[in-house]
Amino acid sequence: MNLPNKITFSRVMLIPIFMVFLLVPFNWGSLELWNGVIPIHHFIAALIFIIASCTDWIDGYYARKLNLVTNFGKFLDPLADKLLITAALVGLVELQLAPAWMVILILSREFAVTGLRLIAAGDGDVIAASNMGKLKTWIQIVAIAALLLHNVPFTFISFPFADIALWAATLITVYSGWDYFTKNKHIMLKSK
Repeated sequence: MNLPNKITFSRVMLIPIFMVFLLVPFNWGSLELWNGVIPIHHFIAALIFIIASCTDWIDGYYARKLNLVTNFGKFLDPLADKLLITAALVGLVELQLAPAWMVILILSREFAVTGLRLIAAGDGDVIAASNMGKLKTWIQIVAIAALLLHNVPFTFISFPFADIALWAATLITVYSGWDYFTKNKHIMLKSK
């Protein structure tokens, strides 16, 4: 396994650690953050999520810089993103920090595109992440990070940033799913 793929795999390995800090009700007190309060274990979960999310940029950087782009990496990278995003969104619904209907829309798109990738792989094709898919992932990451921080009001932002970011993530996710299926409809048409 090359370095970029190891970095991608580390993202997957951080998911259970992230989930423990997010969902186990540790009684470690709270942290005052800007103008709000957040449980310390949720703050740690948010930091782990942000670190794991940053590995998405790092693995891509090294894959391109070291000329180590592989079909395995093209498959593993978006899968790792989907696993991390799915875990975070389900955790946010459990904590009642995100509405279930938005999460269902986002996850439905993720599963549908993964299914399309599996059909393509069965035919020997690889569908790499598109620019729209990458934008979608980063908007999701920003929205999730803001929600994990309990929509703590920043002193310079007087509107519900996390809620607006989640709406943006939902809309761009649905649009990018449509974009993937439109651009790759030939894969579905040729599959048996």
